[in-house]
Amino acid sequence: MSYSDDNDHDDEVDAEEHADSRELGVEFGALAEDLDDHEYPTTVEELVDEYGDRELELPGGEESFRDVLGPYTEEPDQQFNDAGEVRQAILNMVGTEAVGQPRYSDRGIEDDDTSESF
Repeated sequence: MSYSDDNDHDDEVDAEEHADSRELGVEFGALAEDLDDHEYPTTVEELVDEYGDRELELPGGEESFRDVLGPYTEEPDQQFNDAGEVRQAILNMVGTEAVGQPRYSDRGIEDDDTSESF
């Protein structure tokens, strides 16, 4: 295998990891693996202390991990038992911001008032 073959393989692995870190419009990036590797159960405070400055990419921009999970910090006893619970909490908090333009469809749906009936 040549040097360029090694780079191509590395690029493919990076692309696969990048694709695996996107969930319902939220790009977790390296945070996804860090959350998987984190020791659970853990509190929201511990997570925010550890990863608060990380950015989550949304279709409309970026938002920090701290800002997204901010409401959870109001419940100091809030615990997460695994990375899946943390990801679900993030997805719950970003809501429609992660899905792009609300009520948008590129499927060419016609308005009922403009369709003709035969």
